[in-house]
Amino acid sequence: MKRAAAILLLLIFLFNWFGYRLLSDYLQHRADTRLESQLDQNQYNEANLIEIRIPLNMPYQNVSSDFERYDGEIEYNGIHYKYVKRKVANGELVLLCLPNENRMRLQNARDEFFKLVNDLQNAPTKSPAPAHTVKSPVTEYWQQQNNWHFEALAAQQHHYTSYAAVIPSSPPTTTPAQPPEG
Repeated sequence: MKRAAAILLLLIFLFNWFGYRLLSDYLQHRADTRLESQLDQNQYNEANLIEIRIPLNMPYQNVSSDFERYDGEIEYNGIHYKYVKRKVANGELVLLCLPNENRMRLQNARDEFFKLVNDLQNAPTKSPAPAHTVKSPVTEYWQQQNNWHFEALAAQQHHYTSYAAVIPSSPPTTTPAQPPEG
């Protein structure tokens, strides 16, 4: 009985450690594959397409008058977009994109699960700290005394070797002899 409980707790620990990441990545990959197949079969609403224009500065462009199917994705302001079509016109790359709502939903669920599992929603907030800074616990208590002296470098005399005397100004040339007759 103890062995079964230990195995169960180890499995829960491993799932908590990296299993939910693998599960969410699998679900996200499956949703992306499903969306790509729908896009390939033109099963989407044309009214939901968002146009992105990117100026191109290329001398030899393949100008295309019609849109062609194109795969890719971009994230802008926290919203994931999936490329649907593209064309090159008037020196610009024109991309038609769809917002990838399934990916955003799965990513939000993954982040919420991470917060719930690691008990981040109940963390006491004393003062709002900027989200982009990370404090290192080692450097908080580490005083470093830097006693650098640059006077020693300034006092040194630097000697430079002139290579003009070592390397000849022009390579020696020899006149070629007449080839043998044969």
